[in-house]
Amino acid sequence: MNTLHLQRRRWIGAAAALLASASLGLTITLPAHAAGVDDAVQELQQGWENIRYQAPAAEREKRFEALAARASALSKAHAGKAETLIWEGIIVSSWAGEKGGLGALPLVKQAKSLYEQAIQIDGKALDGSAYNSLGVLYYKVPGWPIGFGDKKKAAELLQKALTINPQGIDPNFFYAEYLLDNGKAPEATAHLQKALAAPDRPGRALADQGRREEVRALLQKVKAS
Repeated sequence: MNTLHLQRRRWIGAAAALLASASLGLTITLPAHAAGVDDAVQELQQGWENIRYQAPAAEREKRFEALAARASALSKAHAGKAETLIWEGIIVSSWAGEKGGLGALPLVKQAKSLYEQAIQIDGKALDGSAYNSLGVLYYKVPGWPIGFGDKKKAAELLQKALTINPQGIDPNFFYAEYLLDNGKAPEATAHLQKALAAPDRPGRALADQGRREEVRALLQKVKAS
C-alpha cells in the first residue's frame, strides 16, 4: 500500500470517527491551533463563567488552574492577538483570587503582564477589558514593598476603560467598587445604576446575571453604610 493511499485511509477513518462522535452527541475538544480567535474567546469566557458563577467554591481554584493552562495554549496558538491574552489574564487573576494570600502574588504578576501585552497589541480589544482588568489589579493588590498596587494608577486605568466602553456593565461596576473603597459613595452609586442599566451582552447571559447580582449587593452595601 503506497503512502498516499495510507494517508487517505487515515483521514477517512478520522472523519468517520468525528461524524460518529457527533451523532452520539459527544463533545470533541479541538486542539488549540484548530480554533479561530472568536472560538477561542468563546471557549474561555464560557469556561470562566461556569466556574465563577456555577462551580462550588471548593472546586474553583483547581478548575481555574486547569482553565489557565488551556488559556495559555490558546494564547500561544493565536500569538499577537489581544483577545486571548485578555482572557488568559482574567482566568489567571481569578485563579489568584481563589488561591489568596501571598502565594497568589506570582499569579497576579503574571496576569498583569498578560494585560500589559494585550494593551500593547490593541488596548480597545474586547471593549477595553485589558484596561479595566489591569485597573482592578492595581487597586486590589497591596502596594510596595509587597506588591505593585497603586490607587492613582488604578483610577487612570479604570477611567480609560470607561472612556472606551462608557455604558458597559463591567467598567461601571469595577469603577464603582473602586470609588466605594475610596469613600466616594455618591459617585459609586451613580456608576452602579449605570451598570444595572447596561445592555445585555450577546452570549453572556450567565455573566450578566451574575454581575447584576454583584451590583445589587454593592448597592445594598452603599445604602447600609
